[in-house]
Amino acid sequence: MTPMLGIMASPNYPRIVSSVEYLVVAGGGGGGSATASGGAGGAGGYRTASGFAVTAGSPITVTVGAGGTVTAASTNGAKGSNSVFSTITATGGGFGAGANNAGGAGGSGGGGVGNGVYAGGAGNQGGYSPVEGYAGGTSFDGGGDYQGGGGGGSSALSSTGTGGAGTSSSISGSSVAYGGGGGGGSRLAATYSGGTGGGGTGAKANYTNATAGTANTGGGGGGGAGSTNSLAGAGGSGIVIIRYSDAFNAASSTTGSPTITVAGGYRVYKFTGSGSITF
Repeated sequence: MTPMLGIMASPNYPRIVSSVEYLVVAGGGGGGSATASGGAGGAGGYRTASGFAVTAGSPITVTVGAGGTVTAASTNGAKGSNSVFSTITATGGGFGAGANNAGGAGGSGGGGVGNGVYAGGAGNQGGYSPVEGYAGGTSFDGGGDYQGGGGGGSSALSSTGTGGAGTSSSISGSSVAYGGGGGGGSRLAATYSGGTGGGGTGAKANYTNATAGTANTGGGGGGGAGSTNSLAGAGGSGIVIIRYSDAFNAASSTTGSPTITVAGGYRVYKFTGSGSITF
């Protein structure tokens, strides 16, 4: 009998992936509004790693967190929602504070604000590498009045009113920054920018509204300032990206309509809305 040789080497033999690389970014926090200067929203948490084990035929739920909303003047913004891939959870960004409040804790904390120095919300260090997020800035005396603190990002704050910078990833095939904190609201002449990675710009009292965090970056919303004419910005939604070598088969099924690309030796699944994937 002729031995059966070369079965594993057959081009038609299925090659099912057993581990993948992921990026999970949560929704950014909404900025706070105040009659003085509101704190900015913190960026959504940032989780990434390679070598994550998956099981063929077992669907994995993917949840993409929404950005935190904003409401009327003199209120806190809302915390961003978590994003999830299998057992990996990125924590939503902390809310930006309204009048006389400290910023909210989250993946990254929102800035504090008030008629005195209020603390920024704590980030979620969690022992991760890179860390999931850093604390937001405190409110501070900007030369005669208090200014809103910048939202924490996936990198540490470099100044008090400006949002914390995000972190770049090339998992999608090109370098993109995610997880930038929003800029604090300003009652005076200054305008505070958001951090790279989708952070919204803070409002300038009675002149400009804050801008929202950029969608699908987890950027925090900018803080409001001064009046209902200078409102805060909402947080940006999160994203989940999965990739692995294109030497392996495509996923057997997906829901949620991810964008799928095959380039540079990788299969990439980019979820901007919730769904599932089965390998």
